[in-house]
Amino acid sequence: MTLVPFSDLARAAYCPRQLYYVRRDEERSVPPEARERIDLAFRYDELADAPDRTLRRLPLHRSPAAYRRNLTRLRDRDEYDALVDPASERGFLSGKDCHGTVHKVLEPGDGGADGGGAEGSGSPPIPTLVSSGEPPENGVWEPQAVRAVGIAKALAWEREREIPRALVEYPAVGVVREVRLTTRKKAAYREALRAARSIDGPPPRVDDGRCDACEYAGECGTRRRSLRSLLG
Repeated sequence: MTLVPFSDLARAAYCPRQLYYVRRDEERSVPPEARERIDLAFRYDELADAPDRTLRRLPLHRSPAAYRRNLTRLRDRDEYDALVDPASERGFLSGKDCHGTVHKVLEPGDGGADGGGAEGSGSPPIPTLVSSGEPPENGVWEPQAVRAVGIAKALAWEREREIPRALVEYPAVGVVREVRLTTRKKAAYREALRAARSIDGPPPRVDDGRCDACEYAGECGTRRRSLRSLLG
């Protein structure tokens, strides 16, 4: 079967009709400001003690003081050393069902990129997805969880070992959340995978709160209009 991009999994979980429009327009580019926020995930050590004047020049979602507090808490996590020195960065990953970019692969206990742990031994690797946005109050957004599961399953296929969890980084906030591959999350992943593969025309409209933030709301025909569509 055709491999599904990781980003398509997230869109299918959010709204299959949105994915239809993205595929139709072949529009998969990441906005420059989002790229700037994603790049912050590779600068935690540098930014943890940065002065206010430096942080104010960055596209953060928090004040300088709040951002430093979040990075201080992040430093206390077991994964921190691997987050700042991952075994790989921005690599391409291809599994049985999906493929795409994995922002980081952590090798806990292997000392990062210079570790050299034996394949298949020790703690399993941890893939990470970097988000340019805000996290929810708890956990991660459902489309991001689905994408994280897809990345973990692709890494498991490549490494031929079980990968029980992934991480979602929100570097503009300084927060990292865990996604466990539970039965419910794997079921949501399979549902999104089926939806992404089955699209051959416009799926039914959802017409709910998701439409408010969708750039295709105007042409989709939902009752709600996004700010972007209203402004043209």
